[in-house]
Amino acid sequence: MMTAADIGTFSGATLRLAMPLALAATGEMVSERAGVLNMSLDGMMLTAAFAGALGSWATGQPLIGLACGLLAALVLALWQAAMSVTLRANQLVVGIGFNILALGATTFLYREIFGAASRDLIPGFARWPVPSLAELPVLGPALFQQTALGYAGLALIALTWLVLAQTGFGLSVRAVGEDPRGAEKAGIDVRRIRYYGVLYAGAMAGLAGCFLSIADIDTFTEGMTNGAGYLALAAVIFGGWKGWRTFLACLLFGSATALQFLLPDLGVNVPVAALLLLPYLLALFAVAGLVGRIRPPSALTLPYVPGR
Repeated sequence: MMTAADIGTFSGATLRLAMPLALAATGEMVSERAGVLNMSLDGMMLTAAFAGALGSWATGQPLIGLACGLLAALVLALWQAAMSVTLRANQLVVGIGFNILALGATTFLYREIFGAASRDLIPGFARWPVPSLAELPVLGPALFQQTALGYAGLALIALTWLVLAQTGFGLSVRAVGEDPRGAEKAGIDVRRIRYYGVLYAGAMAGLAGCFLSIADIDTFTEGMTNGAGYLALAAVIFGGWKGWRTFLACLLFGSATALQFLLPDLGVNVPVAALLLLPYLLALFAVAGLVGRIRPPSALTLPYVPGR
């Protein structure tokens, strides 16, 4: 039977595990609404997690680590944009290639710099309790004692929803993803908007990766994203390319992951491998069940040639 402490712990774990997914998925939603499928999301997160951990470890300053992680993710995003938008390469192939490159490069550099068996803690962001709210029973300590990066991430997610839905720039993004030819005739620079979309997805993936390494477990491990980028992609589809639904999908996947901590505490004997597999199975069934029921942006993955 669940106690109040179990509920609080589960809620806190759900939000903590959903946060990197929500950050990455929010950025990816903008990119896809602009017509670019950023399959390299997992690679960007992993690269940022490593660069953030390395910067924080080398300087002792998590903020410098965050800057390093963001820079690394933005470099990959710029490369992705050049390949997908300027050179009009196949977006699926480019994304998968980046993911393979990121996994190999971070594994090699991690072993060269830290050693294969290293699990040393690195300087990370401290948790800041929200006055009064953190003292609420049950959910207060779990939900209102986040790191500065966690609070900033929630604010960025909400701001992104607002910009995409209520501003002229958001209208331009949506127009480019639906009808780039019509958007061009209306005076919108399609390639520039798509570049912005991919770069924003990279920045949010950078925040997500840094959250993993310097705002959650305060260390780096090989392949530590464990496919979180793909879960974020699934959350965008599951959310129907809408901000609040995408965030709820991330919470759902986060809660599925959090079960691996809750069920053993409740005495439920479930194989660990099954618990680790649960969020990915849930994502698969959720997306498969929506095939044919939701409509993606009309120009998603379609290359665009200006003036034609």
